[in-house]
Amino acid sequence: MESTAIAVAGLRKAYGDKVVLDGIDFEVASGSVFSMLGPNGAGKTTTVNVLTTLLGADAGTVRVAGHDVVTQTRQVRAAIGVTGQFAAVDELLTGRENLQLMADLKRVGDADRVVSGLLERFELTEAAPKMASTYSGGMRRKLDLAMTLVGAPKIIFLDEPTTGLDPRSRRTMWQIVRELVADGTTIFLTTQYLDEADQLADRIVVLDQGHLVAEGTPEQLKRQVPGTHVRLRFADQPRLEAAARILPGAKRDDQDLSLRVPSDGGSRSLRDLLDRLAEHSLDAEEFSVHTPDLDDVFLALTGHATTEANAE
Repeated sequence: MESTAIAVAGLRKAYGDKVVLDGIDFEVASGSVFSMLGPNGAGKTTTVNVLTTLLGADAGTVRVAGHDVVTQTRQVRAAIGVTGQFAAVDELLTGRENLQLMADLKRVGDADRVVSGLLERFELTEAAPKMASTYSGGMRRKLDLAMTLVGAPKIIFLDEPTTGLDPRSRRTMWQIVRELVADGTTIFLTTQYLDEADQLADRIVVLDQGHLVAEGTPEQLKRQVPGTHVRLRFADQPRLEAAARILPGAKRDDQDLSLRVPSDGGSRSLRDLLDRLAEHSLDAEEFSVHTPDLDDVFLALTGHATTEANAE
């Protein structure tokens, strides 16, 4: 498999006077989880629709699995699987029949083994003989992803895959994603849950008003936002008073007997801070390092506190 699973250059899409994507560029490494974040209307679903050959772009080039999405549509579709925002299961069929239908459409060999394996993997074996119309929202979501995996696509697009799932099912889905990547599958993930991107993504891009406003690993993005600090809690008021005098830049909390000291969170700065306390015979009862999370990053970059569930 090529080292680059998806390559996008100068991608542009507009609807009349409204520019949805304004010349974006990015690459997705093979065998990785690539997450696209952005507020409602940022252009995430439009991007996915272009990459999956469901929508034509106005300008730019897109290659998926080494194939051009315009001139080699059939090859692109053969290489990908897509799970959209809403479960696309046939409610008039059972869970097993839904999977069997996909196996027939993709002409999968040994379909019975593949279907049974997917039912077991997604904890749907017991529900397999039941009509999909009787499934809960979470069960439909799991069945939908199982159907996407029929045929073992090289690249999988997951558009908010865990929306509506309970915590246990959500963690099951995360584990399945990790297993897929370990086997060499590439995942393109959009999600409204920033902790999900933090847990799963090797690389993240933030899309806002049709522009890529940031790109990097979760840790690289967090480091772009100020606010990393060390929290020191002391045993009593006199120790807090003494520490506050030698750390004049710290923010004091008398009720909690703690100080919030600005820091880069690195080992050297932590060592210097503790050495400074030791020079004055002071010890903290507790200390912890706090860094900005992806919510902070998202707010700083887009002006929105979180991503939103609805597609643009």
